[in-house]
Amino acid sequence: MFSRFALTRRRFAQGAAATAILGTASFPALAHVRERRLTLRHLHTGEKLRTTYFADGRYIEEELRAVDHILRDWRTGEVKHIDPGLLDLLFLLRLKLETTAPYHVIGGYRSPQTNEMLRRMGRGVAKKSMHLQGKAIDFRVPGRRLALVHKAAVSLRGGGVGYYPRSDFLHMDTGPVRYW
Repeated sequence: MFSRFALTRRRFAQGAAATAILGTASFPALAHVRERRLTLRHLHTGEKLRTTYFADGRYIEEELRAVDHILRDWRTGEVKHIDPGLLDLLFLLRLKLETTAPYHVIGGYRSPQTNEMLRRMGRGVAKKSMHLQGKAIDFRVPGRRLALVHKAAVSLRGGGVGYYPRSDFLHMDTGPVRYW
């Protein structure tokens, strides 16, 4: 019970920090949004999740666990806590793009074993990838040009944004603001 309480407090603190940074600086309306909703479709597992992960001023623990599950390392099945700030970035991007389309997820959390395997394969994977911390997602938005999604993601200035037009996906994370 104590560890669950600590986890809830940590999630709250991380999400509150992201909201404070993003909500007051770039998107003042975020602080007043009562519900934050996302739809995720994982392209490798076929799973789909429609979630209201934030309502009435708080993150919903059960919904965060559902997000953790769908964004697990699909190769190993390992589940890790996903940074609620990442969900807020996706929510803000959805608002910016004026879409309710599901995010097509290529990958979320990546276990150390998967990360090392991808590095050995020469996939350009960072040794200390934000995916290892549950703070990154690779995705595309159906019905939107990748270049437009990239431009919108960069404008959020909420973390790292990687643009992979050859592979047709975008990377977003809650690390330092940087672009590649």
